[in-house]
Amino acid sequence: MSHKRLLLKLTAHGIDGKLNNCIAKWLTNRMQTVCIRVMSDWLAVLSGVPTGLGTGPNTLIYIHDLDYGIRNWILKFADDTKSFSRITDNMDVVKLQEDLSKMIRWSEEWQMLFNVGKCNVMHIGNCELQRQYYMGNQKLEEVHQEKDLGVVISNDLKVSQQCQQAYNKA
Repeated sequence: MSHKRLLLKLTAHGIDGKLNNCIAKWLTNRMQTVCIRVMSDWLAVLSGVPTGLGTGPNTLIYIHDLDYGIRNWILKFADDTKSFSRITDNMDVVKLQEDLSKMIRWSEEWQMLFNVGKCNVMHIGNCELQRQYYMGNQKLEEVHQEKDLGVVISNDLKVSQQCQQAYNKA
């Protein structure tokens, strides 16, 4: 994430004046050494977070407005985002796809791209409207189970896979 864009977000959240200037000075004019073959060169650091600070506060400020204009449910946790909806008709399918497209546009605008290869779709329950969804031009893979924060969620909502994993671990 570029420093200029992060400073724009801070200003939008009311962090301006001396504090914004202090953060700007802290983020700019940083250098790092890069080993190329035998020689080391110092290069300017144009983005990122200084070592040891983690991404928590920066990421939260940066993604705060990701869900603006999104019509379905969205959950954000650190750098993980989930969007979900109850699909009862074709209009629900269209709304969910539109939300995915809005999220892609947001990520391109703010230069914080989704790793679309890690994104997928899970259809839960007995729904006749199991459609394909896309982020950008890439079709999302359909999965039948997903592990989230250590819990296995399956498309039939049965706990057998979670129990099996706990048994194997024991």
